[in-house]
Amino acid sequence: MRHSNFVHLHVHTHYSLLDSSIRHDALFKRAKEFRMPAIAMTDHGNLFGAVEFYTGAKKYGLKPIIGCEVYVAPEGLRDKKDNVLTLGNGLEALIFQLQDNPT
Repeated sequence: MRHSNFVHLHVHTHYSLLDSSIRHDALFKRAKEFRMPAIAMTDHGNLFGAVEFYTGAKKYGLKPIIGCEVYVAPEGLRDKKDNVLTLGNGLEALIFQLQDNPT
């Protein structure tokens, strides 16, 4: 069966405490249901679930894309200057994503 041409690259899991409650296995099952070839994890400020995510995705035949959504405040937590990457509506963020195979 042919796979989908779409992959979510901005996905929070239960390790992003206030943003998502989806567990890895439920995410992998849904991705397979939609015939996605890969799935990303971009949790907020941590990579606590990276190993679990990687091994689980491989078990389901999915290509794991591991990332972390971080907010940068060079002058401290209360720094609100436009000195990073502006995403619109005043939001600033950097998203770092690593793949196990860049091709």
